[in-house]
Amino acid sequence: MQPIISRLIVKRFRSFPNEVATFGNPTFLVGRNGAGKSNFADLFSFVGEAMSSPLQAVFDRRGGISAVRNRSSGRSYPPNMGIGIHMGAINGQVHSAHFAFEIKALPNYGFDIVREQCAVTQVDGTRYWYDRRGVEFRTNVQGLSPLLEPTALSLPVIGGDQRFAPVHRTLAAMRVYSIEPARLREMQDPDSGAALRSDGSNAASVLQELNRTSEQSVELIRQYLQGIVPNTTAVNPKKHGNKLSLEFVQEWANAKPLRFEAYNMSEGTLRVLGLLLAVFQAPAPSVLVLEEPEATVHPGALGAILDLIHHASRQMQVIVTTHSSDLLDGAKWLTDEHLRLVVWHEGASHLAPVADSVKSALRQHLMGAGELLRSNAMTPAPLFDDRPDQLPLFENLG
Repeated sequence: MQPIISRLIVKRFRSFPNEVATFGNPTFLVGRNGAGKSNFADLFSFVGEAMSSPLQAVFDRRGGISAVRNRSSGRSYPPNMGIGIHMGAINGQVHSAHFAFEIKALPNYGFDIVREQCAVTQVDGTRYWYDRRGVEFRTNVQGLSPLLEPTALSLPVIGGDQRFAPVHRTLAAMRVYSIEPARLREMQDPDSGAALRSDGSNAASVLQELNRTSEQSVELIRQYLQGIVPNTTAVNPKKHGNKLSLEFVQEWANAKPLRFEAYNMSEGTLRVLGLLLAVFQAPAPSVLVLEEPEATVHPGALGAILDLIHHASRQMQVIVTTHSSDLLDGAKWLTDEHLRLVVWHEGASHLAPVADSVKSALRQHLMGAGELLRSNAMTPAPLFDDRPDQLPLFENLG
């Protein structure tokens, strides 16, 4: 499917002072350790969390606004942090949409919303919008007059309005996963299982909910897991008093099935299960970001991981961070449209498409993406050609 987020404008977020990103589906963000891949992934978590939690709490979970706002001294960069998100079609109701906000840091770790804007164009061409400056609120929607707080975004409040609800739901459903196998080994507190946590620590609850609601998803998880971990025929949640754990079932020929608790399973097996639950959880994410899914997974299983990524990209937008040439080697379908390079340049992170020479090598099948990365020939297009610092966050809405 087409990526639901078509363009992202970033101003002073973590190690990114100014950036404009476009996406294929799936998109692989390739870069060295420390280049800023995780910082870019966190942008999706930040916005998603801000749709359901107070913005102060979202900053506090990251060490406060001073830890999130990029403090580069470049003169061309505005002093405020801002994010602009351009979206394509949503659920057959929305043709396109735009959401942006800008935040000013104050002394003593405080902040204010400087401006916030949302515009939604429906499939019939009707356009609804609001434009907030400080606590002043303008809109073309009659009767819409939310109570504004200087430190709170408007969209989480307005998100119940049917005209802006698709944008709010889309942003709130963005998920970022860095699966920690150790958390899947532990006894887990049960919850609703409606959303997998970012580290996979409620995997048993998510699997329990899928067992109740979607036999098809559970069967697909079983098939993928069996392809990656031979002889594994099932995985089930198991109750231990008021806790849950994961139990794996393995069979060989006519022998009696063997059952293993999660603490007996390898890190690679548990990571794969976490990835499977991230893809098949219900409701599905709107944007799924997977951080280094190849970690601790045997190279022979990377083909199945890629199949899973490809499958997921037909249902949602998928973004993958990696520095693995082995993972890229298996993606024979991968083109330059699926690749973005994260590079560290003069004390800041930047996101760039691949250079023309890389595009040519891929399109002419001279070298694969993994070979290019392994030989240090995966080079970015020249930085700053498009002057991202001059691209506005906000639109002229009249």
